Amino acid sequence: MPRLWHGLRHLALAIVFAATATLGLAPRPAQAAKPITIGFSMSLTGGLAANGKAALLAMQIWAKQVNAKGGLLGRPVKLIHYDDQSNPALVPGIYTKLLDVDHVDLVVSAYATNIIAPAMPIVMAHHKVFLGLLGLAVNSQFHYRRYFSIVPTGGPHPKQSLSVPFFAVAAAMKPKPKTIALVGADAEFPKNAITGALALAKKDGFKVVYDQTYPPDTADFSPIIHAIQARHPDVVMVASYPPDSVGMVRAAAEAGLKTRLFGGDMVGLQSTPIKAALGPLLNGITDYDFWLPVKGYATKAAMAFLKIYQAQAKKEGVDPLGYYLPPFAYSDMQVLADAITATHSISDAKLAAYMRSHSFKTVVGTIKFGPNGEWVAPRVLEAQFQGVKGHDVAQFTNPKTEVVLYPADLKSGTLEAPYNGAKH
Repeated sequence: MPRLWHGLRHLALAIVFAATATLGLAPRPAQAAKPITIGFSMSLTGGLAANGKAALLAMQIWAKQVNAKGGLLGRPVKLIHYDDQSNPALVPGIYTKLLDVDHVDLVVSAYATNIIAPAMPIVMAHHKVFLGLLGLAVNSQFHYRRYFSIVPTGGPHPKQSLSVPFFAVAAAMKPKPKTIALVGADAEFPKNAITGALALAKKDGFKVVYDQTYPPDTADFSPIIHAIQARHPDVVMVASYPPDSVGMVRAAAEAGLKTRLFGGDMVGLQSTPIKAALGPLLNGITDYDFWLPVKGYATKAAMAFLKIYQAQAKKEGVDPLGYYLPPFAYSDMQVLADAITATHSISDAKLAAYMRSHSFKTVVGTIKFGPNGEWVAPRVLEAQFQGVKGHDVAQFTNPKTEVVLYPADLKSGTLEAPYNGAKH
């Protein structure tokens, strides 16, 4: 009898378990791991949108690849972002929302100095690690120990590092130029760039014949170009964001600006859509760049990333080549991921300590940060547009349209001078 009762008991339990399973009441597997959330603003409208959209696509490619491999620390990653409209005034509110409402685990920056700087006080108040995407010397005023710059400027004098290649090209001209005009918007990035350029001009013995800023909302640059031309400078160096750069180039061409060297720190001329729109007006302009498909830069890893990016860029309608910002946006996330993996943590304190003491292999090469979060050594190119014809995008895959003049070991051609806007 006891054996019969024991058998009946097991049978009853089996029937109950089967019934509950049928009703969906069976024990459930453990819930999926909670995502690691990474928050940021990004300029998806406004004057910085062309580059901002390209940066976002690169970051989304990274997230998709990481999640396909199982995420980080066994958790998927999730990007949470808001459009800052290229407006610095909106940035503090966005980062406050990300940290106090969305409670993101980590934050990174949007693109551009003017957008990174207003986020810094919010990030610092929350003691978060902060990676700045293409910001020039942002930390020179904050000295925040948890800030790390993803831009190939840097060294002991980051404000100067962007302009060093331009001045090196000028110094090699024969005869050496003697006078210089400096102009830029009254905003964070141009002011940092002009401060650095003034120091270099003094060091190289230039006489500064024009040094002015203009309101960021300036639309007509003709009066500025005419005022510069009236001083007859040998060299004209411009520090500008994309809308200003386009306006300056068009105004210089219309006015027939005559100077031996024109360009310098003009943001936007690296963007493929802007290159295509300006076309032959670019010829003769000598400007900085951060990444071009030249030896030392066009590594297997970089080209593999760009192949994926370019295929998706066509569908998304963003920068079709992606040479300028996408490799750095992707590298930005690579640095963060490597630090998380190495420390087995998303602790801001642990991540910051690791970033300060280690090097990172990325698609833009090895990155090592110095004491102020800048790259230990700058790695900026100077290139001149030559032989641009029409407005076809494909021509910009040809290295001959952007001849590298600096550094010497990457030099691919010779400077064509003087610049004469009337030729265009």
